[in-house]
Amino acid sequence: MISSVTPAAGSPGGGTLVTLTGSNFIQPSAVRFGPNLATSFTAVSATQITAVAPPGSGTVQITVTTQGGTSNGVAFGYAGAPTLTGVSPTTGPASGGTVVTLTGTNLLAATAVRFGTANATTFTVVSATQITAVAPPGSGTVQVTVTGPGGTSNGLAYSYVAAPVVSAVSPGQGPAAGGNAVTLTGSGFTGATAVRFGATPASSFTVVSATQITAVAPPGSGTVQVTVTGPGGASNGLAYSYISAPVPALTSVSPGQGPVVGGNTVTLTGSDLTAVTAVTFGSTPATSFTVVSATQINAVAPPGAAGPVQITVTGPGGTSNGVTYFYVGIPTLTGAAPALGPLTGGTTVTLTGTNLLGATAVRFGAMPASSFTVVSATQITAVAPAGSGTVQITVVTPGGTSNGVPYTYVAVPVLTSLSPTQGPLNAGTTVTLFGSGLTTTSTVLFGTTPTSFTVVSDTWVTAIDPSGPAGPVNVRVTTPGGTSNSLVYTRVAGPGI
Repeated sequence: MISSVTPAAGSPGGGTLVTLTGSNFIQPSAVRFGPNLATSFTAVSATQITAVAPPGSGTVQITVTTQGGTSNGVAFGYAGAPTLTGVSPTTGPASGGTVVTLTGTNLLAATAVRFGTANATTFTVVSATQITAVAPPGSGTVQVTVTGPGGTSNGLAYSYVAAPVVSAVSPGQGPAAGGNAVTLTGSGFTGATAVRFGATPASSFTVVSATQITAVAPPGSGTVQVTVTGPGGASNGLAYSYISAPVPALTSVSPGQGPVVGGNTVTLTGSDLTAVTAVTFGSTPATSFTVVSATQINAVAPPGAAGPVQITVTGPGGTSNGVTYFYVGIPTLTGAAPALGPLTGGTTVTLTGTNLLGATAVRFGAMPASSFTVVSATQITAVAPAGSGTVQITVVTPGGTSNGVPYTYVAVPVLTSLSPTQGPLNAGTTVTLFGSGLTTTSTVLFGTTPTSFTVVSDTWVTAIDPSGPAGPVNVRVTTPGGTSNSLVYTRVAGPGI
């Protein structure tokens, strides 16, 4: 009689050593697995036989035959080798202890689960397709395998991850109300699942890299330990202190505007500014700043986009209110009219362009305009100072200095001779005027009468003598440089009978 068989399952290829327990195993002549004889067997005693299973499939009955006959049968299953299709999670701390779910096939009779060469701390066969196992301590990446009566499964990768390490917390203090950004540096931050300030989770956090995390401190009090938790477990803790400090406040900024390229120094006034650790223009940190006193900070504006931003300061007590600062676009000039005038200055010039509001200076070369008026964001009128040659007109605003547009100083024209110097009373005589500075001639006068003219060159203009009474008349020319000297032209009456 057979009372039990151990194990009750084996590989379809045979070779499994099974132990049969029962009674009257005296001089057994055969052990069969279904219709097939055991590959071999040994009668250990009247109550025990060991036998090597032959190849087979499915579930068969094991029987023992002696001189007394054939025993009852006990079930033996030919089980396929286990296979693994999934491991979840695939990572865990080097200290072990992670509960890992294995999925696959032929898992019912599993006798061992190994992580590399180390046995699982414990495991539970849930079904023929699932096992839960507790990972032992380990390191690196290992293969998880399952062993059953049918053999050992394929392996699937499981990685041991070192616990994160926190080496620095900056700043190391903040307001009791929380809300300030804290930068954690260290190692092993990839895949971090939690950042805690003491027992309280950070309000939010961002894994910047494997060595840096930014976290927003939650409200708290006293000194707490900041820790990071990841697949490798929880890190060491570093101290962070909650400070009951006043929130800084801002009342003004001077100047209240500056160029989009930044670089200008502004003075912030307010209160409780002594321990300020950051100054921001919108969301951009100041290029640099200096705490002058509890009521004053000097800061260098960073580059920004045209338009208003709020300047705020942050200290241990929190972040201040904002004061408005305007980024001003760089002015540009597109034209100047007129573009020339006399050496003595005094010409009113209309400048057109963009971003001209708030102009603080208009220059003709290195000389400031005698005066100027900002008409609009696209127009300025300026009175030219005295000067010479061709200079560049520029406009200065809080946004910077514009490009230049040319303006030419023109000398007063000079007349040296006329040809002819006399003519009839009636109009139509062509008179040639010789001199210098005639290129920009705008008017030719015979007395007070303007006439038509043609500029031939800088030294030569031809004009048509208008009609007039007999006698001398003064001829002169006018240019942007002024009015020339006069030369005498004489009208002569025709002979009479």
